[in-house]
Amino acid sequence: MDIKKTIAQMTLEEKASLCSGLDFWHTKPVERLNIPSVMVSDGPHGLRKQDEEGDHLGINDSIKAVCFPPACATAAGFDRELIQTIGENVGDTCQHEKVSVVLGPAVNIKRSPLCGRNFEYFSEDPYLASEMAVGHIKGVQSRNVGVSVKHFAANSQENRRMSSNSVVDERTMREIYLPAFEMAVKRAKAWTVMCSYNRINGVFASENKEYLTDILRGEWGFDGYVMSDWGAVSDRVAGIAAGLDLEMPASGGANDKRIVDAVRAGELDEKDVDHAVECILTVSERYLQNAKPETPWDMEAQHELARKAAAECMVLLKNDGGLLPLQKGDSIAVIGKFAKEPRYQGGGSSHINSFKVTSLMDALEGQSGVTYAQGYDTVSEEPDHQMIAEAVAAAKAAKVAVIVAGLPDAFESEGYDRTHLRMPQCQIELIEKVAEANPNTVVVLYNGSPIEMPWLPKVKAVIEAYLGGQAVGGATMDVLFGIVNPCGHLPETFPLKLEDTPCYLTYGGEGDYAPYTEGVFVGYRYYDKKKMEVLFPFGYGLSYTSFQYSNLKLSADQIKDTDTMTVSVDVTNTGKLPGKDAVQLYVGDVESTVFRPVRELKGFEKLLLQPGETKTVTFTLDKRAFAYWNTQLHDWHVESGEFNVEIGYSSREIALSAKVMVESTVAVPVTYTMNSIFADLMKDPKAMAVLEPLLNQMKSTFGGGETDAAASAISEDMTRAMIMYMPLHGMLSFAGGRLSYEQLQAMVDAINRA
Repeated sequence: MDIKKTIAQMTLEEKASLCSGLDFWHTKPVERLNIPSVMVSDGPHGLRKQDEEGDHLGINDSIKAVCFPPACATAAGFDRELIQTIGENVGDTCQHEKVSVVLGPAVNIKRSPLCGRNFEYFSEDPYLASEMAVGHIKGVQSRNVGVSVKHFAANSQENRRMSSNSVVDERTMREIYLPAFEMAVKRAKAWTVMCSYNRINGVFASENKEYLTDILRGEWGFDGYVMSDWGAVSDRVAGIAAGLDLEMPASGGANDKRIVDAVRAGELDEKDVDHAVECILTVSERYLQNAKPETPWDMEAQHELARKAAAECMVLLKNDGGLLPLQKGDSIAVIGKFAKEPRYQGGGSSHINSFKVTSLMDALEGQSGVTYAQGYDTVSEEPDHQMIAEAVAAAKAAKVAVIVAGLPDAFESEGYDRTHLRMPQCQIELIEKVAEANPNTVVVLYNGSPIEMPWLPKVKAVIEAYLGGQAVGGATMDVLFGIVNPCGHLPETFPLKLEDTPCYLTYGGEGDYAPYTEGVFVGYRYYDKKKMEVLFPFGYGLSYTSFQYSNLKLSADQIKDTDTMTVSVDVTNTGKLPGKDAVQLYVGDVESTVFRPVRELKGFEKLLLQPGETKTVTFTLDKRAFAYWNTQLHDWHVESGEFNVEIGYSSREIALSAKVMVESTVAVPVTYTMNSIFADLMKDPKAMAVLEPLLNQMKSTFGGGETDAAASAISEDMTRAMIMYMPLHGMLSFAGGRLSYEQLQAMVDAINRA
């Protein structure tokens, strides 16, 4: 199709009609011009396809499909290759089912563990979220199916999500909340982007030209179409002008008419409508020209991939005395409703109708020495003392007790936020009673976000399985028995309590007002800066083997910000089992004039090592690794100075560190005024050359003439402080008429010209 020629043949009404959906899941056709309808559908960790009675909250059944581990789990894998493979399989599924765009991945930052949709987001860290997003997108789109990266932008709460106003400063937005979208566009070439419901600094995302056009298209070079979240359009005409191309779902023709009326009234440029149509048709053609509905869909093979992925992403949080891995044939009491009916995905628009589900008890079927007790129910949080007594009896009779616990569906879902970090009381009491009965107690957790663990000291081992997809039971067995050596790492910090979280005081907002007052200090950036104790730090994860880092090398000890540098480190498996490790690289500015975190993740690599084997891992760092967003330049900027380059097992356990001096090649322009203080001026040699006589005069003016040595020292300190923090205009009050306003202004002008 010659898209521009086709658009030229359209009536205004036809063009306007293409800017909204046909129904819940399809774009509109224009049969007169042979423009077909195409389907978009929910995902992203599988396909939730509905053909007829549609909804976007997971209420109505969809076709049978495969549920891979959601983002909360796959991010813990720290594995680009694994998530790309999952994406490829999702893409194959979409081709088979004639779906042009899968709605996801969701790349919003986990600002608070309370967000009800955190199970669908990758991380509290923008670099990790970016890398996971890029891998997933490349996988899906390699199959000539598009993604819709969501929710653009600053959508980190469910409370009042359709009306809330995310108030975020420029630097925080650029450093924390935009990078995953930026990399999805720049590196993965995402076909579509989905705007969020919320306002961004007062303007609805669906009509925010700064984000939809200036940043997304102008800065990042996005060439696909922007669609609305379902029902996120406030003012359709303003949306077209801002860069919102496709409204979903159908508006019943109401907004199509508004577009037509606005163009004819001269309130909307028809070129904006043409651009929207061109973007929509361009993406649809990418799919249509490469549609392959004959693509095979082997659900059994995908189920096995889901099992492999879930196991690779599980995080071993505790393993006292090497209780794990378990031995087959051991007497094992498996306890917990989730062991038979696992919670393996979140609720809402990403809820997949799995063609089958494997529980831990399914996977253990036929294994000798295994008993089961339910222990708790998910209908009520209240402990069932008879169930607990049965679980305790089973635990006493076994060598090891394995409790499968976590968060029920009602605790975390799209549409509402959590109100606390606690597990149900029935599970807490169960764990404590079983641990008293059997010292060899293991807890396996199925949950989409962090929880408090008051029972942690009482159990010997803990596995954070997150939400592991439909094959989670087999994956759990694989990790428990060492068939898979756990190699996941936490993509978020587990705090000790809710009150410790960075945005505790303001999360959820005040009415619609949702201020992001913690700024760039999200997640570990906050906890590490405050040296605050946490339950488990970002990047944490144990193994059944052990790893040692050595021989850290930087390609240079001094670079310019226009250079790249390589960092290499040797990794050795010092244990007795094969295992995978995720080597983490952090960068921190030693001294900065702006508020910066202690360290920030800037690289990671996953590698497999045999016992005794050593491999060298190499990272490449560019300007972005050292930069912060400068709000004066409105760009990434590196301050000249020393930076720490660190290799760690987590953000809290740094094994090796080296320093590099980075020289900035960009000078931040400084303009002085009468309100500039001497403390700032005294750092500038050009300013000091002009101000030296004035400073000497000020010292004599403020001198107290004390004869006592101690008093004289205090007076001198006070004088220095008063001078440092005084604005230039203050000199007019202390010069005794010897300095005029005009003379002082002339000095300021001379400094600025120097």
